[in-house]
Amino acid sequence: MTRNHIEVWNRRVLPPGPERVGFRTVLRGSLLPTLLWTAAVCLAYVGYGVRVGMVLTGLLATPFLVGFGLRRRAGHSVRCAAYGALGGVLDKSMLGL
Repeated sequence: MTRNHIEVWNRRVLPPGPERVGFRTVLRGSLLPTLLWTAAVCLAYVGYGVRVGMVLTGLLATPFLVGFGLRRRAGHSVRCAAYGALGGVLDKSMLGL
């Protein structure tokens, strides 16, 4: 394929400009990791107590906060930084599933 064919294809398929992505869309794309992390925290809370559930929640919150801070420092909007940090944490937490 030539570069011209690729550009014609992209013009037909992709929207002409940036599209706003809603929070539901972000979560729907990350449904499996969200359910697995929620189940892990609930099982840890029931099986081992409140402190283990809090530790697991902290393990999720720390990379989210770091990713959010890095994205904000890079000049992204609050919404973009929050969605990107959430998606990044859920993506990296599944490592191959």
